[in-house]
Amino acid sequence: MQRFFDIVFSTLALLVLSPLLVPIAILLRLTGEGEIFFLQDRVGKGGKTFKIYKFATMLKNSPSVGTGTVTLRNDPRILPMGGFLRKSKINELPQLLNILNGDMSIIGPRPQTRRSFDAFTPAAQHAVIQVRPGLSGIGSIIFRDEENMMHGHQDPGHFYDHVISPYKGALEEWYVANQSLRTYFMLIGLTIWVVLMPQSKAVGRVLGTLPKPGAELARALG
Repeated sequence: MQRFFDIVFSTLALLVLSPLLVPIAILLRLTGEGEIFFLQDRVGKGGKTFKIYKFATMLKNSPSVGTGTVTLRNDPRILPMGGFLRKSKINELPQLLNILNGDMSIIGPRPQTRRSFDAFTPAAQHAVIQVRPGLSGIGSIIFRDEENMMHGHQDPGHFYDHVISPYKGALEEWYVANQSLRTYFMLIGLTIWVVLMPQSKAVGRVLGTLPKPGAELARALG
């Protein structure tokens, strides 16, 4: 049933959002490096890799320079339109095509690069490859402000690998263990809520069974 709703929702979203997506594609072609889409290998269901679609928001060689696949606030690799697209999460909308292709779902664990996937514990790795990765999900909701969270750390890669990644993996394990249509629709609703009310703390109250973050991460999450 989740796959049925994925197809229906992604098709409707592409139709409704086309007046927004087409002008953005044209502007991206005319600005920055002239690229519309950023394609990157991500780990999917069964551990297979697939190409994820995003609007291009950073320099083409950004994974090979600076902090690599870790993006920080005010990252110098971000293109002129990139800051707005990333802040609004509009850059993620081309993944509706991934959903129609069957590589992703509306809700699921966030699809990870191989580097980020390898930073998960073996238990988290085993869990996330049991289901399709998602356009949104509990990890995306909790870490919606990840770039600002990592700002100011002397070694952001270490902070990501040893503080953020273990908890993100635990959240994805929670999702896989609690996967149901109820959870699916609840997380869709929470995604819309946090986009409209980004400072809201309602997620923890609505989903009271979530694993608790460590002290250092709890301070970063506010």
